[in-house]
Amino acid sequence: MTKPTYILGISCYYHDSGAVLLKDGKVVFAAQEERYTRKKQDESLPINVINHALEHAGITIADIDAIGFYEKPLLKFFDRILHTYFKTWPWGFFQYQRAMKEWMMKKLWIPQNIEKELGYKGKVFYVQHHESHAASSFYCSGFDEAVIVTVDGVGEWATTTIGQGKGNDITLKKEIHFPHSLGLLYSAITYYLGFKVNSAEYKVMGLAPYGEPKYMEQMRELITIKEDGSFALNMKYFTYEYGLRMTGKKLEKLFGQPRRQSEGELTQFHKDIAASLQKMTEDAMLSICTYAKEITDCNKLCLSGGVALNCVCNGVLLRSGLFEDIFIQPASGDAGGALGVALAIWHKQFGGKRMPKMDNVYWGTEYSDDDIEALLKEEQLPYNRCSDTSQLLALSSQLLEGNNVIGWFQGRMEFGPRALGNRSIIADARNKENWKKVNLKIKFRESFRPFAPTVLEEDVHQYFDLDRESPYMLLVADVKPGKREEIPAVTHVDGSARIQTINRSQNEKYYDLIAAFKKKTGCSVIINTSFNVRGEPIVESPKDALNCFLNTYMDYLIMGNILLSKSDMPKEKILKSEEYLQTFELD
Repeated sequence: MTKPTYILGISCYYHDSGAVLLKDGKVVFAAQEERYTRKKQDESLPINVINHALEHAGITIADIDAIGFYEKPLLKFFDRILHTYFKTWPWGFFQYQRAMKEWMMKKLWIPQNIEKELGYKGKVFYVQHHESHAASSFYCSGFDEAVIVTVDGVGEWATTTIGQGKGNDITLKKEIHFPHSLGLLYSAITYYLGFKVNSAEYKVMGLAPYGEPKYMEQMRELITIKEDGSFALNMKYFTYEYGLRMTGKKLEKLFGQPRRQSEGELTQFHKDIAASLQKMTEDAMLSICTYAKEITDCNKLCLSGGVALNCVCNGVLLRSGLFEDIFIQPASGDAGGALGVALAIWHKQFGGKRMPKMDNVYWGTEYSDDDIEALLKEEQLPYNRCSDTSQLLALSSQLLEGNNVIGWFQGRMEFGPRALGNRSIIADARNKENWKKVNLKIKFRESFRPFAPTVLEEDVHQYFDLDRESPYMLLVADVKPGKREEIPAVTHVDGSARIQTINRSQNEKYYDLIAAFKKKTGCSVIINTSFNVRGEPIVESPKDALNCFLNTYMDYLIMGNILLSKSDMPKEKILKSEEYLQTFELD
């Protein structure tokens, strides 16, 4: 029997670190380090993920044939970072001082750190940052040929690339270089609006529908979009090249107001700025992708990089009709770079075959009913264990009706930033009050934040202006006018929704739950939001789920076939939310 080929892809040392294990080109395990350390967007070497991956596969580090790192750190440090700090000297001194410590202590010693922490003595391969993004999208798309667009903050030098994939080959054709970056523009305005950079950009996207794009003239002062799809930022308004902040007084003067302080009042001005930024981002992405199609003559598009998580923009691209089909990598951020570098090595170094189209991302850890029951016995908590899945689904679908909020913890954890039905908080989308309840009493987050619906794939066209699947919650489309009153808890202020479709082959238990709910109510749409509170990573283990359940106003927790009711919990165990929240960094 031929020995299988194991490849480990790693992304770390910037933010949102992760690791992916391939076996003969197929994903065996993938996760983000934050889920295990409980440190949101943990950037450290993903030791916990790697150990769980090896355990899951039943192998040791000696069985790994190759390790890949998602970017080229020497090129990034010596070519871009030092060049930028010297170019902006003396203003860049403090950033230079901070960066030198980070790079000299760990970022320049990746092979040594991997050998020390993992005991791996083989070769470490490096793939450029945006090539990793491109590979993560194209090789998972199922397309034989496609144009590939990657857009994020910055890799080594590139911030945006246009490439082409054909068969097993990827060629990057065009690049836009730092400091001109659509991702950093979005982050800079996120900072100006008082939210946390590299963490809360999605809040700005959610805030935008509450405003009007009244500040497009100012946005056009910040960024110039050219006829060939490229763009350039007016760097006099940005300080991220050399400072410890993203923007300064010149940007405040341009907009006529000082930067909002974190947790400060959100006014109509801030909502209009968010709307203007979102509109400018959509215009820029449409321009880039239009040019990309012109130079490649491809009718299919692959998207990746952090900006590809802007699902409103993705919806605009879809409705433009530019492409016959679009594939968006669900783990488009830096963690997904681990997947890209592993796939790039599989094809480049091992001549491996293409994987079929990615059909799910349930690649993380899993816990049995016995594991869950052991925890509950240790904690001395009352629970009910259903005899089988059919009994659980009948009970769960009944509890889902009305105003109950349920923690739903099942199967293998999702890879990427979205909860897709295995580490989810769910509720009845027909009850408008659930939107407020989940935001303020469960998630402890801003009231303007929308919730995504999960809908049975075969029913998506009945509720939404969408003619295709959206399994990864990466497309925004309008809720049909006749359905907005039926599912108000997932209909955003502008009548849109960020949609997750589900079919039975992707997630049998989650699909069957919604199907049972539909049978009872006639509605095949529920609320699905990530199982966590504000400032906390999505839960990984039964213990994480239990902590979140006990310390919020959640009504029920369903883990595997085991059900817990808040009303049955000992009073001394519940509602320590203030103490609980102090352990997280709120953003």
